[in-house]
Amino acid sequence: MTQTITSAASAAPRPDPAVAELLRTVVDTARAIFGAQASSIMLLDAAADELVFEAVSGQGQEFLVGRRFPAGRGIAGWVAASGEPMVVDDLHESTSFDRDIAESTGYVPNALMAAPLIRGDRVLGVLEVLDPSPQARSGLPELDLLGLFARQAAVALHVLTAHTPEPPQETPSRTELLSLLSQARTLLGD
Repeated sequence: MTQTITSAASAAPRPDPAVAELLRTVVDTARAIFGAQASSIMLLDAAADELVFEAVSGQGQEFLVGRRFPAGRGIAGWVAASGEPMVVDDLHESTSFDRDIAESTGYVPNALMAAPLIRGDRVLGVLEVLDPSPQARSGLPELDLLGLFARQAAVALHVLTAHTPEPPQETPSRTELLSLLSQARTLLGD
């Protein structure tokens, strides 16, 4: 499946409280559903070709938000590039796992599940669940559930970032324009 990678990280001005709350509730809920030690959402900053931690629940939540890493690295990078979910039961045996990135976050999981945040044909980012309970990662139905949850999060994120109304532009009244014109004439000595 070929996906267009889009910058959702730069789509909304920071900090946007509605987006931050949405992402925080998504990672908290994903962590609870899958009995995980941690969950995170990384949004893609296509201009910088980086994934940016936007919300974290559990391990690393105190310091990871805002951290960036190259979009082409690790399992999250693979999920973002391919647009396909992935589950890895033993990260020690995985060649896709980038241990250096994990160590730099201060938390090295043993297993993970990851799903792309997709809206239409655009990848907005990646939802990861780290060290989910063994029962929660036991098969395709669980991975499908994570994928469904990630799609719902992507739709909500798209609605919040793409449909933010522009502030109304006030047009000056005729009286204000005449007053400004009069002040300009006075200044110019006419």
